[in-house]
Amino acid sequence: MEHTTIKETKSDQLFTFINYTILSLFLITILYPLIYVVSASISSSEAVISGKVWLWPVNPSLDGYSAVFKHKLIWSGFMNSIYYTVAGTLINVVMTILAAYPLSRKDFYGKNVFMFLFVFTMMFSGGLIPTYMLVKDLGLLNTTWSMLLPGALGVWNMIITRTYFQTTIPDELLEASQLDGCTDFQFIWKIVLPLSGPIIAVIALFYAVGHWNSYFNALIYLKKQSLYPLQLVLRDILVQNDVDMNMLVDVAEQAKREGLRELLKYSLIVVATVPLLVVYPFVQKYFVKGIMIGSLKG
Repeated sequence: MEHTTIKETKSDQLFTFINYTILSLFLITILYPLIYVVSASISSSEAVISGKVWLWPVNPSLDGYSAVFKHKLIWSGFMNSIYYTVAGTLINVVMTILAAYPLSRKDFYGKNVFMFLFVFTMMFSGGLIPTYMLVKDLGLLNTTWSMLLPGALGVWNMIITRTYFQTTIPDELLEASQLDGCTDFQFIWKIVLPLSGPIIAVIALFYAVGHWNSYFNALIYLKKQSLYPLQLVLRDILVQNDVDMNMLVDVAEQAKREGLRELLKYSLIVVATVPLLVVYPFVQKYFVKGIMIGSLKG
């Protein structure tokens, strides 16, 4: 079979050139800070503090990573962030599915009223002080639950999930299962969930990224340093420049105080970013399918 090639006009070639140029600039803008942070994290403290690091590492050294893993709060913050992310994402996904599935059913009486109430919360909220008072009255301050229960349901993710159910799970499948004596919970567990892998992977990643990067709730609700997530520890170091050198065992003897503090910042950014970069490729294949189907107007 003969293939014909359509010859591009000069305007098409110009358009393609402009597109590639703009995309290349965007790529450089995004990629350079990432390369710089990684390079600075494995350079010597003297090279970092003197501004010698521009793109590639200068005098490669692992002192920054050694300092990270000898900082007392880093390990507890890292484990806390993993716990908050895993437990919080599990709660979020369960709550989202339990809210989205009934709202996707055509025979659910009053679903428009419930949908209005959900959407209303997206536009109006009580504010920070009433929310803090509610968390306090519930006895959640200085507990891990203060990181898990507030914001347990994301309305936007629930809407996307509901639309996915409406466009993917046919009514005939529900009717056939009901004729076989299948209950609603059995239908969700045995039919809906196996067919909803893409959207579950997408919302799980959205929730996980939110939990992993979250520090504001911890800043408001937590006072015990043993409960701090990694991002709050990172914030104290990056924003407040708060590094107690007594918390670093032997590394303080290997570099100057200020140089090690600067080096520690870049190493912490890399350590805090790597877990999500490792997880993302496993759910990337579900992204396009889940988002495109779930974003259809339902």
